Amino acid sequence: MKKVFALSLIALFLMLPGTLLAESNVKGAVINKSDVKNAANISVGDNNTANMGSVKIKDSNVKGAVINKSNVENAANIAAGKDNAANMGSVNVKDSNVKGAVINQSNVKNAANIAAGQGNTANMGSTNVQGSNVKGAVINKSNVQNAANIATGQGNTANMGSVNVKDSNVKGAVINQSNVKNAANIAAGQGNTANMGSVNVQGSNVKGAVINQSNVKNAANIAVGQDNTANMGSVSVKDSNVKGAVINQSNVENAANIAGGKGNTANMGSVDIK
Repeated sequence: MKKVFALSLIALFLMLPGTLLAESNVKGAVINKSDVKNAANISVGDNNTANMGSVKIKDSNVKGAVINKSNVENAANIAAGKDNAANMGSVNVKDSNVKGAVINQSNVKNAANIAAGQGNTANMGSTNVQGSNVKGAVINKSNVQNAANIATGQGNTANMGSVNVKDSNVKGAVINQSNVKNAANIAAGQGNTANMGSVNVQGSNVKGAVINQSNVKNAANIAVGQDNTANMGSVSVKDSNVKGAVINQSNVENAANIAGGKGNTANMGSVDIK
């Protein structure tokens, strides 16, 4: 019986949907449509990555849109150890050129997304663009319900229903439309960041509007320890150039946004430009 269970678990991992492109040239759209239910996606040890219902593009050229449509229900996505990444219903574009929109549409329900240890990142229903050139809009539409998104330890990041653009050039609008209900978003330890239903632009050039439309209800967004940041239904622009409006429309109800310890920052339904 134990052997049958082990083989079934391995088969489950192999069947988990997701799209990964590295050092590729794609002339056309990259589309990932996934339904993940009653599943576990686990990466344990050193320098691991756990992807569930996600799209990851690295060092590639894409002449077309990058689209991720994912539904995740009753699932656990875990990366534990050092320098790990846990991605659930997310889009990640790094060091790439995309001539088209980057779109993430995700529904996450009754799920846990956890990165534990050192230098970890946990993404749930989020879009991340780093060191890339995007000629088109960056759009994140996410619905997160009854979910926990946790990064714990040192130098960790927890993103839930958020858009993060870092060291990139975007010729188009950056839009986040997120609904977060009955959820917990937690970064605990040192140098951690917790983002829930937020837009974060850092060290980037954006030729278009930066728009955040978020609804947060019955939720907790917590950064605890030292030098932590907790963002809920917020827009943060740092060391960036934006040629367009910066708009934040957020509704927060029955929610707690907490940064506790030393050198911490807590933003709720806010716009922060530095």
